[in-house]
Amino acid sequence: MIAPDWRLQALPGVGERSVQRLHRLNIYTLADLLLHLPIRYEDRTRLRRIADLSAGERALVEGAIAWSEVAQGRRRRLLCRISDGSGQLDLVFFNYPPKTAERLQRGLWLRCFGEVRAGYGSLQMVHPEYKRVKPGDTDRLSEALTPVYRSTDGLHQKKLRSLVDVALELFAQHGQDHLDGSMLPESGWPGLLEAFQQIHRPSPETDTQALLEGRHPAVQRVAYEELLAHHLTLRRYRLNLHAAATAPVLDGGEGLAGQLRDTLPFELTAAQLRVDSEVAADMAQPSPMLRLLQGDVGSGKTVIAALACARAIGSGYQAAVMAPTELLAEQHWRTLSSWLIPLEVELAWLSGSASTAQRRSAMQSLAAGRAGVAIGTHALFQEAVEFFRLGLVVIDEQHRFGVNQRLALKEKAGSVEPHQLSMTATPIPRTLAMTIYADLDVSLLDERPPGRGEVKTVAVSSARRDEVIERIRGALLEGRQAYWVCTLVEASEELDAQAAEETAEELARELDECTIGLIHGRMAAAEKERAMAQFAAGEIELLVATTVIEVGVDVANASLMIIDNAERLGLAQLHQLRGRVGRGSSASSCVLMYHGPLSAVSRQRLEVMRETTDGFVIAERDLQIRGPGEFLGSRQTGDLGLKVADLSRDKALLDTVQRVAGRLLTEQPDVVEALIERWIGEAQRYGQV
Repeated sequence: MIAPDWRLQALPGVGERSVQRLHRLNIYTLADLLLHLPIRYEDRTRLRRIADLSAGERALVEGAIAWSEVAQGRRRRLLCRISDGSGQLDLVFFNYPPKTAERLQRGLWLRCFGEVRAGYGSLQMVHPEYKRVKPGDTDRLSEALTPVYRSTDGLHQKKLRSLVDVALELFAQHGQDHLDGSMLPESGWPGLLEAFQQIHRPSPETDTQALLEGRHPAVQRVAYEELLAHHLTLRRYRLNLHAAATAPVLDGGEGLAGQLRDTLPFELTAAQLRVDSEVAADMAQPSPMLRLLQGDVGSGKTVIAALACARAIGSGYQAAVMAPTELLAEQHWRTLSSWLIPLEVELAWLSGSASTAQRRSAMQSLAAGRAGVAIGTHALFQEAVEFFRLGLVVIDEQHRFGVNQRLALKEKAGSVEPHQLSMTATPIPRTLAMTIYADLDVSLLDERPPGRGEVKTVAVSSARRDEVIERIRGALLEGRQAYWVCTLVEASEELDAQAAEETAEELARELDECTIGLIHGRMAAAEKERAMAQFAAGEIELLVATTVIEVGVDVANASLMIIDNAERLGLAQLHQLRGRVGRGSSASSCVLMYHGPLSAVSRQRLEVMRETTDGFVIAERDLQIRGPGEFLGSRQTGDLGLKVADLSRDKALLDTVQRVAGRLLTEQPDVVEALIERWIGEAQRYGQV
């Protein structure tokens, strides 16, 4: 990025041990050094009078040693008092080399930097940085604020500052600014070198709070280029894929898709018809479909996946449907079986819980081409699984899978590139989706199926638990069903949350006339499936569960949900859980039972849940409260690996990122290559075909 030899080992004084320590900070190149931003700044540009100091501040002072002595006691320490004529300051050293006491003699003039603390009768600095100077010698004062970096054992601030200085110097000599002013969102922004200099060596008058919060133009300039480079990587991947990869043309399955539509027990919404048409058009092309289907909870994404599978099967190909959890995969298995088996489509079930005989039978059926659809968890991309003719991959809750997992499943199609439909029930704000999922076309299911009841949400304190129990009793006596969601499986002193098993036992005593079931992630798959089947059949009236029921559970008669310890969950998870009720025609309720006192963030979350059931409004508020988080999954923490940019803070830059990316791809491919190499480096293998 910045020099002919960008390896850390090329720096003077950097050996293998230093390299290992830098790696612990995710610093692998000189570029990474520049992107390792300070966590605070210290002002060593001016001397302070001792008389003007206050406890709690960090300051640079100097003065003559008035006296020095070694004090004995519980902890041996060296005490040294300096004076600058305006006041006195004590220096305290607990662990010090033996010769330090000999060097710090009366009359010596010292310059010291450290945190000022209240001492016994005077202010003090404990273990300050110090050096011997001549009185009145200000030539050696720093001209810029001194950065303090996140560090690790054995890697001192002085060493880090020195390495960053070298990186800045090399960038000044060899680096290149690839973006002119017309490509930046704001006029007057600094060039890239100047931006790095302002970040790492700011002048004393700089607004350091703006730097640390990422609002300063210097940080915004760096963040913008980083976002642009990552966006370009995804856009180029898409272009390369369409140019180089050949996908099967799946245009022969309209008959089977029509049969499926005719046998469905409901009419498709206008939104479902629109998205189905978009998917069908993609699958009829010789270039691979890369489509992200966003749909709020209960919007009917599964039927879109089923219609896509029908088109693949009707065209002589197979489809794979992959889900991140056993419970969600099982739900897809039950739903797709009920729709496709009557159409004489054979399905194969592959999951970690399947028996050896089941797995062998499913794999043989897939390899021979008898099974048209494979449904399962990560077991689908195990090496032993072979497809006869894979043409479509459907990935549900795609943000929970990493790039390597998705690629492994695609590679099972052999020489062709399968069409890919990714689905998510976690709404992603439009601008964010267009930037982060630039390699995907985005379809939106923004209409709920007709006949769904409204869900009313209330928040109540755990002190009103008895009232909640009576509310459940009333609902169950009316013939309805309910969920009680716990946040933990086992009791924990640290989190003070009731365990699911304990809650089930307590509720069984309090609601002894009702049938209560239990489901959690540590149960065997067969037990979970049996409990869910009993609940779906109405044999269980109240299901006590952990958050494993977050997705993939569809019981129309369940119209009441209690979420215990609701304050412990994020907005996205609360919204997903609430989506398990309101799936029938009856009015439904969600009770958020919290254990106070509430933090400010928890209070905000509960208020949002009470105000709206719109997943996209919730997503926007979630971004404001806590940033992108699980919207992006591994794209944030793995594929993207953003070092400076923050997708929530910097979302105002995203429109310009998209516009400039299109211009660069068309007009300046050499700049595209340089930006990707600078920011992505080795990771760009994900953007190659």
